[in-house]
Parts: sequence; structure tokens; C-alpha cells
Amino acid sequence: MADAAFKELPEIFELELGEALVARTEALSTFRELGPPDLCHVVKSTGRSGTRDLGSYHYVSGVDASSSASLAAYINSLTYAIEDTQAWFSKGPSWKVKNGCYCTFNAFSRVDVRVDVKIPGGVVAYVIDLRGERHEASPEIWQETYLSALLRAILYSDDPTYWLDAYRRLDAISTPEAELRFLQAAEALFLKGWQVGSDPEIQVATVVSNHLTAGIMKYFGDSGRYQHAANLFEKLTAREPEVASLLARSYIGMNEEVKAVQIMANAMKQTPQSYLLLHTQCEFLRAKGKTEWALKLARQAVNCAPSEFVTWEKLTDIYIDLGQFESALLTLNSCPMFTYNGRDAHRSLSAARLHLPVKSAVVEILPDREKTEDDEADPALQRLPAPGLRGTWARAYALLTRLVSQIGWDELLKSRSAVFVMEEEYRMQKAQADIRAVDDGDAVIPEDGAPRGELADDDASTRGVRSAESAHGSNMGSVSAHDVKVLEAAAEAAEAAAHVSDVEEEDGIPTIRISTESSRETKVEVNGKEEEVKEEVKTNGVLEHALQQPVQAAAGEGEQENSEAGGNPAQEPFSFTNKRLCERWLDNLFMVLYEDLRVWTIFRAEVAHFKTQHVAYRKTGMEWEILGDLGLRLHHKEEAKEAYQRSLDTTRYSIKPWAKLLETYADEGDLTRTLQAGIRVAAYQHGEYAEQRFPSQIARCFFKLEVIHGHEKIWNTLVSMGLPEPILRIMQSYLQYGQTFKVEGFDF
Repeated sequence: MADAAFKELPEIFELELGEALVARTEALSTFRELGPPDLCHVVKSTGRSGTRDLGSYHYVSGVDASSSASLAAYINSLTYAIEDTQAWFSKGPSWKVKNGCYCTFNAFSRVDVRVDVKIPGGVVAYVIDLRGERHEASPEIWQETYLSALLRAILYSDDPTYWLDAYRRLDAISTPEAELRFLQAAEALFLKGWQVGSDPEIQVATVVSNHLTAGIMKYFGDSGRYQHAANLFEKLTAREPEVASLLARSYIGMNEEVKAVQIMANAMKQTPQSYLLLHTQCEFLRAKGKTEWALKLARQAVNCAPSEFVTWEKLTDIYIDLGQFESALLTLNSCPMFTYNGRDAHRSLSAARLHLPVKSAVVEILPDREKTEDDEADPALQRLPAPGLRGTWARAYALLTRLVSQIGWDELLKSRSAVFVMEEEYRMQKAQADIRAVDDGDAVIPEDGAPRGELADDDASTRGVRSAESAHGSNMGSVSAHDVKVLEAAAEAAEAAAHVSDVEEEDGIPTIRISTESSRETKVEVNGKEEEVKEEVKTNGVLEHALQQPVQAAAGEGEQENSEAGGNPAQEPFSFTNKRLCERWLDNLFMVLYEDLRVWTIFRAEVAHFKTQHVAYRKTGMEWEILGDLGLRLHHKEEAKEAYQRSLDTTRYSIKPWAKLLETYADEGDLTRTLQAGIRVAAYQHGEYAEQRFPSQIARCFFKLEVIHGHEKIWNTLVSMGLPEPILRIMQSYLQYGQTFKVEGFDF
């Protein structure tokens, strides 16, 4: 079977012939949006009787899917990639590609377009619908299929969360002529763009907010060539006035701000309810330092689209800019959260064998892929819940971390208790209401604790809990023993509820609960050195003000989870008129943030302690990588950069530290270090069969440098580094792309 493999191409050998095609047909109805990457299935044969044919497949993106001829040409190219099979003394059986099937998903019409190729023989193209029935492929279907394949190649190009075995990524657009065809197809199908879906943070895909517009803006935005996008949107604005928001963004990207302002002013008269247009104006005003003006527009955007997460997110962001942190918390609490739907993917099948050859061009500069102790990490680091957040949950958490980076944990807790009803307050108020109900004799208190005559509060994000005092009067005296018993029972229930699992899933909402171990700061270790941390707290004072675990907010009736009754039951009653109920998901995010900050604080205390003791501080490669991610999440960029650099001192096979440092160095304008990191990232990507030059992270970072240093300086620096010839050619291909498409800086 080894002789039947391709030379430097990945493939997965099937247990049963054709099972990958059957599985794809069965999974068609599960593809929700753009669909998965294309599937290329081939059958290999020796031509001898008695020898069983072999089936293998791989995934691919970037192949021209505009006609059956272009897909057949790709399968035909595979016939030249099979390894030679002769031994030194005799020739073994010669394997050849007998036939192939190329499958690509049409995201507009929700069908699978397939091309069967027989070698030698003919080419048959057909369409498989969601029921598995065959149809003819019309020219309209081919145009939709071509654009769908391009959007997958653009949007899946450098998504770190989307990973498949045997996945090839090729250049989808390699010439200006191919780019022109892309623009023509985008113009023809623009008004149908909502059919392909949108990002998970968008509730409803629209004509101007979908994967098609996201792909156009990413492709031209990453290279800074907004003029091509502007030309496209100019034509479309006449047919669809809402496109003016995209046109204005393109002109702002071109530094044509006067024209952009004129477009926005005219568009507001036609589409005053477009939240995307309001957001474009918001960003323009924020860039000019007019945050107060931007705030009014952000509020209007929320009124125009109150069910969209992005409008509330933008308003929260601006409140943080203005330092109105309590308003930011209330706005964040009102964000509508959506169940996260990831990118479409194939169903994984059991394989007879995986063939993942190492490319000879990059093998010399990559570490071995064998597992070592550097691939292990402390469970306390691996269990951090924040890396598992996706979609709206991740975006809301990013706002929360930005908030805490500006005001600190203690101030965040104060702001939180100032705007939200805390659990102990809620229980005390409810207990006092129960006492008054007993005293009144015939008073009835509803289950939600609201006063008699009020409806239950079903929408905690928009209504505060009114004071029981304001409804019943203020003639209450001391609290009876019954109240004390109620609170004692609540405290016991809270202790019992604290020993629950780390992460649960309820109705699609990630409910993160931390066990009671979380409250003991020095008991939770990062690398098994509890005593050193305790000593550090006492001597150096780094953890002098230890993190206070957040008390559970009252998110509903009878929720007693992580806090004990805190307060004297004999206190005078107080009012909740100006407070809101904290949504359960936001309460959970506070606990996630607490875990991140707790681990980060212990880590920094350990570093300080080891420095004072003049002892080397050691971690595994994976632990340094996790700490680098943690530092980035909490906006400690310098410490995160240091952690990633320490991770590179180990022999771990991982692209992430290099990729994160590549972005950091490019933002700093550091030419030499950006090139050094880019070389490693390119080697890792080519080792994973990603041959796509653009859009990619490396190209985006190189184009940033071209604006500063110019093409010639980067080219000459690369040549002077004495790289092996295959690596040099790979790196120069990114710069050649910039020259071909005339990216800013290509001519100096």
C-alpha cells in the first residue's frame, strides 16, 4: 500500500472503497452555511487481476471550481504525483489513478456539485441535492459553486480553530485576471449573499452583513487595496442603498475621508435605520477622538437592531472608552447571546492508514513531531475555561477583560455590586418580605419575590427589582427568629451547591461553576510550588491584596450557588429600585475571569519570587504557551510576549508561539524579527500542506512592513539571511504576490 501513496501530498486511505463519498452525501443536510472544504476522492489500481483497488481521499481549498474542466484538471494532476515503485533489483506493481471524484459544496443553492473523472475516459458533472438525488449542473449553479469555493478559501485561510487531517490549501486567486473574475461573480450574486449565512455573532444575515461581504472586505482589507472593493460597492449602491456602509468603510480604508463622510451623510437620508451605517460613523468618530458623539450613534444603533449582539457590544465598547464603567456593565448585561455554530466540517471516518508526508523543503528547520514532556502541562492550566469560549461568549468575555484591565478587579467588583442585585441582598430582602407576609396574615408573596400586584420579572436585563419596602411601607421592626432560620438554611444549601462540576451546558449556554477549591488562593498551584507562593505573599507583597472571589449575583429565584449569607439579618431594609438582575451567563463569565486572574496572579508572584531568589523559573513548552495565551487575554502584552519567547526555547512542535510573535513583531515594525518569525510560520504551514500565499497571516504581516520599509529593503534583507534555497523561494513568493497585485510599498 505504501507504493500507492502520493509523493508529497496528504491522503487518507479508506477501509471500504467509496465510504468517504457516501458519508459526505449523508452529511449534506447538516451543512448550515459555507460548507466544508472540497473533497477529492481517488481510486488507485495496478491493473492486475487479483489486486484489490485502493480508495483514498484528501480535503482541498483554492481549486478553481468554475467548470467541470478545471476540477477534472486537478484530478488529472494527481496522476503525476504517485511515488515510483521499482526496487533496485526488480520493478514492483505500478499503481495508477483509475478514477477520481471531486466534490464541492454550493452554499447558495445548498447542493453538492461533483465531477467524476475516468482515466482514460470521460468527465461527468452532476449535482447531488440534500436528498441524495442527481440533477444536471446549470451555468448558474457553476457560478454559485465557483464563488462558494472562493469564499471558503478566503475565510478558512488562517482560521486557527479549523483544522483537518490531509487538508491542502492552495492559492485561490493568483493573477489579476482571476481577481477580476472574483469581482464579477461577487457583483452578480451580491443580492443573494445572505443565503450563505454570516458570522456566529450576527443573528440575522442581511444583504450587507454575511459571509460574502466578510470575504470581500477580508480579501481587499488584508492587502490594503480598498479601491477595488470601493469600485464594486459603487456599482451596487445604486441597487441597494444599504451597501453605502461598506462603501464608506472602503473609502476610509483608502484615506478618502471627505468622500466617505459625504457618502455616509447621503446614505443616512435614505437608510436611517441601518445599524451598520451607524457603526461605520461610530468608528470614524472614535478614530477622531469624538467619543461622546459616537456614543449617541451607538445608542441609536441599539434602537435600530436591539436583537443583534454587535450593537450592544459596540455601545459597551464606547462606554468603556468614556470611563462609564457601570453603564458598560449594564449594557454588557443586556447583550443578546446566541448559541455558537462552528464552521461546517466533514464527519470523521476510521482510516486504514494516514499518509502525511513531511515536505523536504521545510523538514530541516522544524522540530521533530514526537511527543515529549514539553507537550504536557499542569492540570490547573489546562482546565482554564476561557479558551473554550466561542462566538458571542468570547466577544463578551473580551469586553469584560478590557474592563478589568482598565479599572482592576476590586473596582470591577464594586461596580458590579453597585449595579446588580447581589445574592445576599436578594435573600435578605426576600426573607424580610416573607416575615411581613406572615405578620400581615393574608399577604401573598409570589414565587419570584416581587411585591403583590406586580407581574413576575421575566426579563432580568431590562427591569430592576423594586423594593419590598416601597410596596408595603416602612413600618417594619426587628427581624424575627424565622428570618434567621431562612438565612441559615440558605447558607447550608450554598455549601452543598458549591461542589459541582467545573463546566456544564444548559440550553446551549455555557454554565461555568468553580468548586470551593477556587476560593483558596494558595491551594491552587501553577507548577506544584504551593509553599513558594505562600512565602511570596508574606514577604514580597505581590499578592498582598489577594483576589476576592466574586459573590454570586441574584440571577433568579432561589439561586444559591457559591456564596454564603453575608450580612446581619437584623439590618434595616434597603431599596433595589436602581439595580438590575445579573444575567446568568454574565455571572458565569465573572467566574471565568476570576479563574484567569487567579492563575495569572499566582504565576507573576512565582516569577517575582524566583527572581529574588536568583533561581531559574522552569515550565514546559505547553505551559509557557498557555500562559502566553492567558497574558494576551488579560491584555498583558509584554508578559505574554515573554512567555511565548520562553516557549520557543523548548523543542515542542507548535506553530502558535511563532504565529503570535509574528503578529507582535509586525505591529512593532521590527523587520528582522518579523522575518525570522515569518520563516518559521511558513515552514509550519507548508509542513501542514498550506501553500496559500494570500490571504494569510504571513502576507498580512509582510504588507504591514512594506508600508513602512518598502519592498526592496525586505527583499534584500531576506536574501542576506542566507536561507536554504527552498525556504527563500517560499518567503519571496509572498513578496512577489505583493508586486503582482501592487500592494502599497511594492514600488520602493
